[in-house]
Amino acid sequence: MGGANDSSPSSKLHTRLRLWEFPDRYVFEPIDGLADLYLSANRSDGSMNLVEELPPRDSSTKPKCQTVYGVIGVLKLSVGSYFLVITGRDCVGSYLGHAIFKVTGLKVLPCSNSRSTSGNQSKMETEFSELLHAAEKTIGLYFSYDINLTLTGYIILVMSSNHFRFGDSWTSTCCQSFKANIHAEVGSEKVNVTLIARRCTRRIGTRMWRRGADPEGYAANFVESEQIMESKGFTASYVQVRGSIPFLWVQIVDLTYKPSFDIVRQEEAPRILERHFHDLQKKYGAVLAVDLVNTHGGEGRLHDRYAKSIEPILSEDIRYVHFDFHRICGHIHFERLSQLYDQIEDYLKKHRYFLLNGKGEKIEEQTGTIRTNCVDCLDRTNVTQSMIGGKILENQLQRIGVLGVNDTISNHPAFDAKYKVCELFMFTNPGSSCLYSSCLFVSPMLLLDAKYSCSVWANHGDSISTQYSGTPALKGDFVRYGKRSTQGILNDLWNSLARYYLNNFADGTKQDAMDLLQGHYIISVSRDMAGPSKAGLLENYASFRLAFALVMGALMFMMMSLRQARNDVRHLVLSLLWAGLCIGITHFVRANGRVFTNRPRISCVDFSRICPAAST
Repeated sequence: MGGANDSSPSSKLHTRLRLWEFPDRYVFEPIDGLADLYLSANRSDGSMNLVEELPPRDSSTKPKCQTVYGVIGVLKLSVGSYFLVITGRDCVGSYLGHAIFKVTGLKVLPCSNSRSTSGNQSKMETEFSELLHAAEKTIGLYFSYDINLTLTGYIILVMSSNHFRFGDSWTSTCCQSFKANIHAEVGSEKVNVTLIARRCTRRIGTRMWRRGADPEGYAANFVESEQIMESKGFTASYVQVRGSIPFLWVQIVDLTYKPSFDIVRQEEAPRILERHFHDLQKKYGAVLAVDLVNTHGGEGRLHDRYAKSIEPILSEDIRYVHFDFHRICGHIHFERLSQLYDQIEDYLKKHRYFLLNGKGEKIEEQTGTIRTNCVDCLDRTNVTQSMIGGKILENQLQRIGVLGVNDTISNHPAFDAKYKVCELFMFTNPGSSCLYSSCLFVSPMLLLDAKYSCSVWANHGDSISTQYSGTPALKGDFVRYGKRSTQGILNDLWNSLARYYLNNFADGTKQDAMDLLQGHYIISVSRDMAGPSKAGLLENYASFRLAFALVMGALMFMMMSLRQARNDVRHLVLSLLWAGLCIGITHFVRANGRVFTNRPRISCVDFSRICPAAST
């Protein structure tokens, strides 16, 4: 992908390609006038090379032909290679003047040879293929041909295009993101506000199968949120981040509503946490860690370990604030977050935000960020980040004279309503950069597709939550309307039940798909690899659906026997036997809950090795 201002055809992504499917190869022909070479991919082994002309066509070959709009990437698996190409697109908006496209069609192109494989490998390859075809049906992917959406807006504004050139005109690159815009007026001044979120790919995954940090310090559900304001020729930006508590801990699903937390290798927590914050400092400068977890129960153990592990590295540039969200705010008194703001206000004023004037001159620079976390880094975190974002926006508008010194957004109902109610879309720019480094990834990522009107920060939270947990964020009514409502509480109850079902019975497969598409498993897959280790008999045949069906059947026969017990005492004995069967199956399933859940099958992470408590 070329830089935004680069006019060199060779450095730009091809916007339209003609895909020729010959018996022995795929050929991509540029039809946008940017190049004369063709990309050829061998259908036997996936090898690629550039050719100057198409293979000869005659009545015997009759190659299929269709227009595609980009190559997302190539996955190399034991069965061969797979190309993922974009077959449909819609332009849905722009970012800093560059077009953003929505993927409306995907196609998987297999490249495999006829080498025989073992039974275990064939079974594994079938699973891989099913995951890839599921990805082919994924909706909600977005991309750009012109700009690297993984960079913050202020970096793009102050750096030359050479700093974010990809140098590959064939493959598109992906990042999992969210974007919302509002256009409103404060008095006579027009104000545009954009909210963007970018997810780190190093520890991507689902809510229960990606917790804590890995040994390198990369945290799960790590998301960078950037709020950009434009008015009176000024452009302002503020970046804050969220991420799971950064040391080794797991929470393996076991059919209980809230599985226990297991802290792994506690002695390594200070080293991992120091590595994590060192990476944050290199990217953002000073870091203020806001910890929102409870001080009692399982969350209390996480808090105690976090507070003790971060203590050795606390300094002027690394601060730690604990705020027991549930104890102070409960489920309805979120206005008490003002107590937290009082504790961090001096930090926000000291480290400021980024601000450019109409001439492109830098007036202010953000020299530090706030890292917020709860357990999931979803609901409590989003409420807190929305409060911080609102305060920063007020300060920015006051700084450029749109608001008076003592004026607030709430004093301008029209703008306040639009800040809470907006039109949004989420995008994925084919190619992702981890937020810790400049390393680029070319794998596609699953993304929620939405386009509707509601709160900027509420939709921001819903998008991140859906990507991580499968449901919208809880407490969204407060973020949208500034207060809790009966409908909001009922929605939270429904979403909590949905999370329970997804976490226990769907997220294992989703985690496999994410690992496969992100390339996290590719290094472990080759034609010469041994088959996966054989699971135990129970793990091979355990099925919650079967157990549930048996319990329901036993209950039905028990009720039928009870109805006949008046006439024949033998039916009473039978009803007791059926009741015993129900209780026995229920107890067995509960005692072996982890075996009956939907677990990752191909993930690289082996929880039984890093945590004995996670073993089944």
